[in-house]
Amino acid sequence: MSTVIHFSPDLSVWILHNLNQGCAPTALIQEMQAQQMTAQAAHAIVAAFVTARQSGQPPPVDSVVIEDAQQAPQPGRQSAQASEPDYVYEAPIFHSGSTLHTTDRSVRIAARAARPMLAVLEGLLSADECEELITLARPRLTRSTVVDPPTGLNVVTGQRSSLGMFFRLQENGLIARLDKRISEAMNLPIENGEGLQILHYPTGAGSAPHFDFLIPSNAANQNSIARSGQRVSTMVTYLNDVASGGETIFPQAGWSVSPQRGNAVYFEYCNSRNQVDHGSLHASNPVERGEKWVATKWMRQRRFVSADGV
Repeated sequence: MSTVIHFSPDLSVWILHNLNQGCAPTALIQEMQAQQMTAQAAHAIVAAFVTARQSGQPPPVDSVVIEDAQQAPQPGRQSAQASEPDYVYEAPIFHSGSTLHTTDRSVRIAARAARPMLAVLEGLLSADECEELITLARPRLTRSTVVDPPTGLNVVTGQRSSLGMFFRLQENGLIARLDKRISEAMNLPIENGEGLQILHYPTGAGSAPHFDFLIPSNAANQNSIARSGQRVSTMVTYLNDVASGGETIFPQAGWSVSPQRGNAVYFEYCNSRNQVDHGSLHASNPVERGEKWVATKWMRQRRFVSADGV
């Protein structure tokens, strides 16, 4: 006997996206169970996608067939339950202590975690700085994109439903001041940072679980890593208070950070061995009421050089 498990095409897109990004199958299974899917269904669905990838067959679209318990186990089940790579946690790049001091501001560290390495910061930006960033960014917003793993191209997908833009590194007085402060907070040189990204999430918008490190699965990412090294850390700064929803969640670590104006969440995910930490999987919960604005800074292993050489 067999059982057919039906699921939405959106789930298929989400699984494919995260597998292409290098997400461990176990992480996907855990997140699906966290969304109230049964363990059997989550394992079976992810296993079918893993098996399809390994065999070069088309992935499922909206259903999978599993054998009942008396029958032989579904092919690929072992692959879907495989353990994640053994990431070696080293001494953090981030500051020790309960307060970090930049050139122009002292910032309180409200909370920390070790695996993955993350920290919640209070008052990284002032209220006026947050408002100014929103004002400058608003007329430059476009539909947010993600990198398509097979091609390396930026594409619009349902995985991120926000609007966004990038400031050039130190492009004006405000950005130069914030680039300096954020780089000091992240404990890496300004030149290692990518341009500050501003994202706007209207009501209902969020982002699916993803990683910030680059997967060398296409020429664009390979070239970017060759130029500037891997991304090693992220600082997400909240530019407004959100009435409801919009939390930054780390599903494998069990952390949820509420957006509060001027506060930030920092996390690391690459060590000196060039291993990347799959425990840094994160997402933005949909905004339930109001809107959400964030400023994101990514740091590289060495000076950031964009594809156009800037």
